[in-house]
Amino acid sequence: MSRIGNNPVAIPQGVTIDVKDNVITVKGKLGELSQKFTGVEITVGDGEVSVARPSDSKEARTNHGLYRSLVHNMVEGVSKGWTKQLELVGVGYRASNQGQKLDLALGFSHNIIIEVAPEVIVETISEKGKNPIVKLTSHDKQLVGQVAAKIRGYRKPEPYKGKGVKFVGEVLRRKAGKSA
Repeated sequence: MSRIGNNPVAIPQGVTIDVKDNVITVKGKLGELSQKFTGVEITVGDGEVSVARPSDSKEARTNHGLYRSLVHNMVEGVSKGWTKQLELVGVGYRASNQGQKLDLALGFSHNIIIEVAPEVIVETISEKGKNPIVKLTSHDKQLVGQVAAKIRGYRKPEPYKGKGVKFVGEVLRRKAGKSA
């Protein structure tokens, strides 16, 4: 039995949920998200959404917890939003943005310019004596994670000095260097 799938998702104030033709649509103050679903039954009750599986088939069991988590992430996103923060660790590593264009200096011969999706709000924080931080905010958790992973992929943190693009709070596994 899926423990996650059995928990109902509470609907906060100001969020409306519509289920029609195997598509769930969630609307809130931050935006609107929709998701197709198969193999489960989604019902909207008094102040909560519940996900049930019609049978014990393998597909229904695998989708049960998945779609409950997706619905929870959608409800949380349109009510509160999702944020990811990336830290640039390294000498000369800089970040700046003009609107939706993110300009990264990551030690290559040229700057990397990324056109970020309009649903994601980009903010760069540069304080003297601290590493630059790129802050990504959106109502879509999957999109924020995808953009953050793409940015991190340009210069992953290396295990010796820890230089590269890492998530704020990420613990890196460090290695000892050569000993003479």
